[in-house]
Amino acid sequence: MRRTRAAAAAVTASLLAAAVTACGGGTADSGAGSNAAPKELTYWASNQGPDLAADQAVLGPELKKFEERTGIKVKLEVVPWSDLLNRILAATASGQGPDVLNIGNTWSSSLQATGALLPWNAENFAAIGGKDRFVESAIGSAGAAGQDPAAVPLYSMAYALYYNKKMFQEAGVAKPPATWDEMVTTGRLLSKDGKWALGAEGGNLSNNIHQVFVLAKQHGADFFDAAGRPTFDSPGAVDAVKQYVDLMAKDEIIAPGNAEYAQNQSLQDFANGKTAMVLWQSAASTFKSHGMKEGDWGVAPVPVPAGGAPGAGRGTNSMVAGINLAVFKNTDNIAGSLKFVQFMTSDEEQRILNKTYGSVPPVKAAQSDAAFATEDLTVLRTTLGTSAAPLPQVPQESQFETAVGTAVKELFADAAAGRPVTTESVKAKLGKAQQQMAS
Repeated sequence: MRRTRAAAAAVTASLLAAAVTACGGGTADSGAGSNAAPKELTYWASNQGPDLAADQAVLGPELKKFEERTGIKVKLEVVPWSDLLNRILAATASGQGPDVLNIGNTWSSSLQATGALLPWNAENFAAIGGKDRFVESAIGSAGAAGQDPAAVPLYSMAYALYYNKKMFQEAGVAKPPATWDEMVTTGRLLSKDGKWALGAEGGNLSNNIHQVFVLAKQHGADFFDAAGRPTFDSPGAVDAVKQYVDLMAKDEIIAPGNAEYAQNQSLQDFANGKTAMVLWQSAASTFKSHGMKEGDWGVAPVPVPAGGAPGAGRGTNSMVAGINLAVFKNTDNIAGSLKFVQFMTSDEEQRILNKTYGSVPPVKAAQSDAAFATEDLTVLRTTLGTSAAPLPQVPQESQFETAVGTAVKELFADAAAGRPVTTESVKAKLGKAQQQMAS
């Protein structure tokens, strides 16, 4: 077994310090550091379905298929999003982790900087059919520019505006809002009788980042400058965060209780008719799991600003969302791990898995299936191709998600408690987040 280099461990330690609460990594019998048998792999999958059991049910038959074809058994663990980053960071620090794992594509550069992940050079890409099989924008979110990717794309997603057709009809609203001004106007018509217009998840740090990243682009701002230095409290970034929190604090179209919501709680409210709209990535399968039927909801692009002064990226209305598949570099079963990645990114499996999860295959050939031409997925594919931007591919990206995501969470808590959310208070929170990055 090869140990993680000291320099890589130092980078990981700094990332761990910025993470919420480390949950511990793999144990001595759970991953690559355990002299895993050549005919066995450990795989950490992210929670893509409505709950962990749903993912077990989806992935179980596919992993059995892989075992039948290769003789390699896959030990699966589905890890909740609330734990996944900390589990990965702990594993990179200890050298005890799985052989193969899912990572949020926004973490690619941060995890790449640890040195713990297998680089996807030409030889490794050749083992899975070649780099050119994948959509270019998906590869662009797999690691820092100028370096071999740290992972390969598995599921591609984009944000969309989902809306409840029945609630819109009852409120006399003819169409979904296309601009943020329309969002507020429409939202006030829908926020009545104990129901609310828009769902949010103030306690979900990653989702907070995704929303304010898009709004910052629309305000002509980034959270990092060209040299990779944080610019969290720039005027455009401050305006973006304030605009998002003001949907609760000033516009009153998000329920105050959403300030504490975590992963998927806003989707449950939407499916149960408590909120009329939600901004989410590839949500159709989750809606169905909560009893909704095709046709109950509509889907439209995320709103953009109306008029106003032009700014860089004003038409951006989603981050390039998705899940990547990575291999721990110190695995004792490189050959088996490459076979598993080849299987999971094969045209056949890409159609099966992305169809089930309501995501878009990042493998070009798999997109030709008619299942990916639905109304929902057409909006997502168009967004990915025309108006989505990748989150900053910088080593500090995971720290950024924690620091700024927490700042937004705290501002939502202020809004829910009736405390004023001002330009000054937003700037102070973002300034504090920037100081945390520096330390």
